[in-house]
Amino acid sequence: MKKDNLLPLLASAMVLIPMMFSHSCANTTEAPSGGKRDTIPPRIVDINPLPGALGFPLEKARIVFTFNEYVNIKNAGSLYLSPPQGKKMTSRISGKDLVISFEEPLLPNTTYTLDLNDAIADNNEGNIFPGFTYVFSTGDTIDSLFTTGTVVDCNTLAPVKGVTVMLYKDHSDSAVMLKRPYAAAKTDDWGYFVIPYIKDTLYRLYAVKDASNNNIYDPSEDLIAFKDSVFRPEWRVGEGVPELLKYDMTDTLGCEARRVANTLVLFREKPGKQFLRNHGRTGLRSSFISFQAPYAWIDSLWFGGYADDEVISQFNATQDSLLLWVNSRKPAPDTLHLFVNYRKTDSSGILRPELEHLRLPINNSLKNKYSRRERRNLKHEDTVCRFTLGATGERVEQYGFELEFESPIISERFSSMSFRSVNPKQQERAGMVTVERDSTNLLKYSIRPQETLLPGWEYYLKIPYRAFEDINGFFSDSIEVKVSLPSDDELSFMNAHFRGVGSKYIVELLDEGMRSVLRNYIIEQDCILSFPYLKEGRYCMRITSDENRNSTVDTGNLLEHRQPEMVKFADFAGDKFLMVPPSAELDQTIDLKILFGNE
Repeated sequence: MKKDNLLPLLASAMVLIPMMFSHSCANTTEAPSGGKRDTIPPRIVDINPLPGALGFPLEKARIVFTFNEYVNIKNAGSLYLSPPQGKKMTSRISGKDLVISFEEPLLPNTTYTLDLNDAIADNNEGNIFPGFTYVFSTGDTIDSLFTTGTVVDCNTLAPVKGVTVMLYKDHSDSAVMLKRPYAAAKTDDWGYFVIPYIKDTLYRLYAVKDASNNNIYDPSEDLIAFKDSVFRPEWRVGEGVPELLKYDMTDTLGCEARRVANTLVLFREKPGKQFLRNHGRTGLRSSFISFQAPYAWIDSLWFGGYADDEVISQFNATQDSLLLWVNSRKPAPDTLHLFVNYRKTDSSGILRPELEHLRLPINNSLKNKYSRRERRNLKHEDTVCRFTLGATGERVEQYGFELEFESPIISERFSSMSFRSVNPKQQERAGMVTVERDSTNLLKYSIRPQETLLPGWEYYLKIPYRAFEDINGFFSDSIEVKVSLPSDDELSFMNAHFRGVGSKYIVELLDEGMRSVLRNYIIEQDCILSFPYLKEGRYCMRITSDENRNSTVDTGNLLEHRQPEMVKFADFAGDKFLMVPPSAELDQTIDLKILFGNE
């Protein structure tokens, strides 16, 4: 439902700003005293100076909004001035008046808009004022163009509320990091924005999730979105333009009918400047170092007093954190000396060789724990090769038994493991497994049965005593894990037929909340993917175009003009979500050529 500001403006003011008003089908008759609860929001009955004011003073000016009842400022952050200033404007309540004052001079010959949004509520019932856009100019004209758009999250494509969308006449790449914008607006509940009363010229367009509310992009803490090229706004302010009206956010038809000129995808940048950010000791023979930016370039590293072949290292997937272990039987020193020769960003932004000497002292609690006197009191679990072994019925067919060690192992007897199955008649037989180490994690292994797993059967994997030895010289205990395929008759099964696969894609099945990836695949050609053991409910399928073919979903980069890798959600009969009923066998066809607009 569109809301009515009911402001009695002069005819001249209505010629200048007819688009500021929206219509309402709400009952505006006030409830009698003692009757129903008052649900009518406050309304403006006077503004001084009137909207559309020209020649607005540059200094010591103020705007007074008079309401029909006593109000309070419920959310001062929703009062937004465009173009924004370095010092925040001040707002106060005086009787039934909202008084806005400016703490620094306004710019000459500039059109300003002041959005009240949902900042004001009445005193009695807390009814929120529906919002109002006030326009004025420090020059002799009001600029007359506007642009619109939506801001969505790069991972979920969900609209993002409260993002600052900014226009720049300065087209340099660094403007958004150094200067405040020429004009700006905030996104609403639908991720929608409109920036009205702007000049007819070329702009750069950005959206920033502005953590510090300073209207400047800080890559270390803010999220960013940007339009690939400069653009010129095409639409003109006019009476009854739907995009400029104030809408009730529950008015789905009205909100969805607004035109969208730009779609911006919000992402968090990986830091650009490279330096060694942190380091520490995590155990007697283990430590870590971390870097500010991903894909650290290390020329060499070594521990003082240890040979190269006594050092084990492993990067994480984005290569901004490195785990290190010393594989030596010598007593571990109180302080390890690590030397790292890597490429560090200098003051001019160039990567140059840098050698850093890091001292890694052991913490007192760990030092005391393994002191000669305390070793007599060590528990059994403190002197074993630690690992986890697990499997779930929903994952075992794709991922097998998942084995992960706490420290690198220096000897293994995978051949000593035993795998057996027990059928519903309790008949047992031995089976074979394959062992595969994770390509990105040297501590993790997948152990997969070679036979086809069957419903109703039980499967056992046993690791015997002393099958593994880690770098601390500790041997493993024995363990046996049981798993069986889900046997719930109400579970469903889906086959997804992928067509038009002309590149590399990452396919993920998510639950309705999109917080958990239930199953994922990487595909490079037309295929059929299976999604078994689905409980009744709603699911969505996220598909990412893996443009650099590294099997990882990569974010964007502002200065490199690179957008985050494109994400789409499979279309299930016009819906992002697929309703899976109980005990169903589903077949879905997904044409990636159509989905990604390559047809």
